[in-house]
Amino acid sequence: MNETARIKEAYASRNHIKDRKMYSYFSPSALFNHQQRERATVAALKGNGFDSLSDKLIMDVGCGVGRVLRDFVKYGANPENCYGIDLLSDRIMEAQRTSPNMHFTCGNAEEITFDNNLFDIVLSFTVFTSILDEKMKRNIASEMIRVLSPAGIIIWYDYHMDNPYNSSVSGVKKKEIYELFPDCNIELDRIILAPPIVRVLAPYSLLFCYLLENIKILNTHYLGVIRKKD
Repeated sequence: MNETARIKEAYASRNHIKDRKMYSYFSPSALFNHQQRERATVAALKGNGFDSLSDKLIMDVGCGVGRVLRDFVKYGANPENCYGIDLLSDRIMEAQRTSPNMHFTCGNAEEITFDNNLFDIVLSFTVFTSILDEKMKRNIASEMIRVLSPAGIIIWYDYHMDNPYNSSVSGVKKKEIYELFPDCNIELDRIILAPPIVRVLAPYSLLFCYLLENIKILNTHYLGVIRKKD
């Protein structure tokens, strides 16, 4: 089985009711972690001079059903300036149905069919941990850099720890991120209180979750900004 087929099969196996409930915003833990990610994302945008998104072209690599792009519309992005690519046709169809004024492509991000230096912001949210083939990772990272404008930013969000209950994914460490994006300036911050901890605590004490998330060793994800070097 090639890597593309393996990824499709792995995601197809997740489409059951238990997973949907786990990641629903009606779950206190999922909502807490989503809000934590949003705070960090907005801070990263503002800290890098992207506090106005109305004229920015945005590409989401591994866009799924378009949720992250819809978050960026909340932050001020123009839907007509939002583009996404994903391997899974059912997710692209849902994205198109839900956000018909955005632009979605079903395809392999090893070949992004857009011009060089086009996008102001390129997004990669929990994508590379789902890819086990090193060549595919390098190809996608190279394409992300190729379509990024000279003054643009890549926003990286993914976990750096392995999931002992899911062999179809693998955490991406800091060293590997630097290897995937050579000749780039990279800033990474550890965020997201470990989901097993949040699932236990969030229904009872959000305050305790807020306190624990400041202990970086308990955080499972990197949120980072990647820029081309001048």
